[in-house]
Amino acid sequence: MNVLLINGSPHREGNTFIALSEVARALEAEGIGTDIVWIGTKPVPGCIACGKCAREGRCAFNDEAYQAVYEKLASADALVVGSPVYFAGPNGSLCALLDRLFSSCSARLAYKPAAAVVVCRRGGASAAFDRLNKYFTISNMPVVSSQYWNSVHGRQPGEASQDEEGLQIMRVLGRNMARMLKAGLLASELRPEPEPRIVTSYIR
Repeated sequence: MNVLLINGSPHREGNTFIALSEVARALEAEGIGTDIVWIGTKPVPGCIACGKCAREGRCAFNDEAYQAVYEKLASADALVVGSPVYFAGPNGSLCALLDRLFSSCSARLAYKPAAAVVVCRRGGASAAFDRLNKYFTISNMPVVSSQYWNSVHGRQPGEASQDEEGLQIMRVLGRNMARMLKAGLLASELRPEPEPRIVTSYIR
């Protein structure tokens, strides 16, 4: 089993990486493989609602960040998305990437356990956490919880390592995700039979 962790910070080994690494260590201690992918600092295109993903199963844009995550999602059994908090929201480049991934990769995401991790200086963590969780809850992805909302505090590089409570929350999250994966509750043969999709238009 393998968990894909997305580092949505422009800093490759900053505080978001510290938080995700703590989750990864907890998973690995339970025998679960991990892979942390950094989205980088290059511009990430946003969704342009062209509809190509519905026809071809992948986004019309083929930037490095999308390609790396798209390929790894095929073999990942679960997903953790990490982001710094900017103006009470996740990194804009990360959201641009996630908008396109969740529009084009529904088959690679459905029924895989997922969790969001946010890192802030002081406030805005709950709003950013809520925004990221919405990607999972519209995609048939069970959301894995911890003992508190998944946030770690720190502003200067490395300060997240001093947030003992935040790091404990990350470890509990990793262990909870490992238990869910090992339980096999989301194996294909146990998944509910899907209903035909109903889309209601409010414009008459």
